[in-house]
Amino acid sequence: MIWDERHECMHREDLEALQAARLRETVRRVYEHVPYYRQTLDGAGVKPEDIQSIDDLRRLPFTVKDDLRQNYPYGLFAVPIKEVVRVHASSGTTGKPTVVGYTKNDIDTWAELIARIVTLAGVTPEDVAQVCFGYGLFTGAFGLHYGLERVGATVVPASGGNSEKQIMLMQDFGTTALIGTPSYAMYLAEVAEQVGVNPAKLPVRVGLFGGEGHTEEMRRELERRWDFLATDNYGLSEVIGPGVSGECQFQDGMHINEDHFIAEIVDPATGEPLPYGEYGELVLTSLTKEALPVIRYRTKDITRLNPEPCRCGRTTARMSKPTGRTDDMLVIRGVNVFPSQIESVLVEIDGVAPHYQLIVSRKGFLDELEVQVEMAEAWFTDRFKELEHLERRIKHKLQSVLSISAKVSLVEPRTLARSEGKAKRVIDLRKSGS
Repeated sequence: MIWDERHECMHREDLEALQAARLRETVRRVYEHVPYYRQTLDGAGVKPEDIQSIDDLRRLPFTVKDDLRQNYPYGLFAVPIKEVVRVHASSGTTGKPTVVGYTKNDIDTWAELIARIVTLAGVTPEDVAQVCFGYGLFTGAFGLHYGLERVGATVVPASGGNSEKQIMLMQDFGTTALIGTPSYAMYLAEVAEQVGVNPAKLPVRVGLFGGEGHTEEMRRELERRWDFLATDNYGLSEVIGPGVSGECQFQDGMHINEDHFIAEIVDPATGEPLPYGEYGELVLTSLTKEALPVIRYRTKDITRLNPEPCRCGRTTARMSKPTGRTDDMLVIRGVNVFPSQIESVLVEIDGVAPHYQLIVSRKGFLDELEVQVEMAEAWFTDRFKELEHLERRIKHKLQSVLSISAKVSLVEPRTLARSEGKAKRVIDLRKSGS
């Protein structure tokens, strides 16, 4: 089933013509109504009438997260506050939160985009969808909630936490679709097993995951533990929240809602556009947002685009699962390391659980990486030789992938902190001077 066949199956020429028309209108609106954009466009020597096609997009300056913080809270809004019916915000853990606003039309558009995403994953009015994102300023829960209702699914707004009750709700309410972060879904499987419930025997048939990156290996482990189809979806609050893209049941890249967003891939170092198929930083321009339009927003996510039509019948370009972020990339002894690389190694090794933490420190002038890994319950042992062998095996595999050596520390089951939202994988002690 395709939710909006007209827009999800457009010929590329027609799609690009629609994008160009909406881009011209968006640039005009931000120039007239957002002082920040008027200033940056004037500084770049660009007027709205200079933007005639999507090829002119590269003439426009980038927007970055700090621009939202520096215009906190409402400085980038393109409508008066009386027209804003909802605000969401980031956690603000690294400074002022980034605040985003929605008009009534924005909320309606958001629900439509999520309706496409959940339909891509196979959700229908027959489904009972349990939303395990936290309800609040974070965009994930409300975004998925309204879109699921739009397609007619029965929504269980369970929010995050109270994990044993989550399992009870799945059993009693007949939950068939699980919505949350992949790390929390993995934790829920663990909780289910602890209370004597086999997650694979629950009625859940599809998982829709977002809010954090995860590897293909982690997806396969989720599918094995739950015996369901695990799909990925992508969004970020600065652009709209969830609803930018999502996977169909072929799991061959996330379909981008290109009639609402223009996606580019640029070289993270130079900002120069890269062709289809090459990995680089994803840059997004909103085309229909009223309250908070964004021009060439640098997401910091590393991915690539595929414009070829999909087996599902949709013609929208697809983005690969992000391999990492430019800001969570660790540089250790001159080598670029992404947590996703480490996760892909650990998930494939028997004897360890899919829970880990990376601790980066510096001794003298030398960076050191410690990988703390939980042992799987069934493999936990006090036999030193077996533990030593497992540590050596993990260390060898990591070195072959990362090209640097790392200290491996095995810890007891359920030792590492669990997250009900985005998993915090990295502790970089170099930033604190420790």
